[in-house]
Amino acid sequence: MLTWLDPDDDTEPFPALNSALKEPDGLLAAGGSLSPQRLLSAYRCGIFPWFENGQPILWWSPNPRMVLKPKDVHISRSLKKVINNNQYSCTFDKAFSDVILACSATREGQNGTWITASMIHAYETLFTLGHAHSIEVWSADKLVGGLYGIAIGQVFFGESMFSLQSNASKVGFAYLCRQLNEWNYQLIDCQVHSEHLESLGATTISRGDFAQQLDLYCLQNTSKKAWVADANTF
Repeated sequence: MLTWLDPDDDTEPFPALNSALKEPDGLLAAGGSLSPQRLLSAYRCGIFPWFENGQPILWWSPNPRMVLKPKDVHISRSLKKVINNNQYSCTFDKAFSDVILACSATREGQNGTWITASMIHAYETLFTLGHAHSIEVWSADKLVGGLYGIAIGQVFFGESMFSLQSNASKVGFAYLCRQLNEWNYQLIDCQVHSEHLESLGATTISRGDFAQQLDLYCLQNTSKKAWVADANTF
């Protein structure tokens, strides 16, 4: 039976990850809130929210989990060429609201979006508190790609990316990996398998292994100042 979380009690623990449903894969709980406390607790446990308008908040922990170590990112020859041609420039935390709004746009073949107004508000709050971050990809002065996610310890939890021009999101992801590696981040959570992420070097591990890595890396300290200090690097 699915666990329902009290929306007025953000200290209520999530159920054990191994109690998640197999169909739909990884559905663990419903209800609760999108407060910073609840969201950070979820990510720290290996859980993320995903739901559409008209649904309750749904919490997921799929098995297997797609992850990438920043140092293991695969940059193809064609992508290296795009980066070296300086076709795009990248920044960090310069246009978080624009990035999440672009990510929320309905995609081809979709009827709606899971990045609802309540989700946007919740992640903008996390951004204000210094927990959420965005990577922007620019062509001249036009925002053409980007991604956003949550940083806890030495783990970056990727949430969504968008691309309006060829290779723009791949360039942003490559720069993110390079910077995270310099900051000694150990893991990027990519959530579920996609061919796009697999082409960049992401692999799948079991939910249990993922939880163990979170126990190790989320407790390690990284400097929040790094995101500010290097925001104009690219």
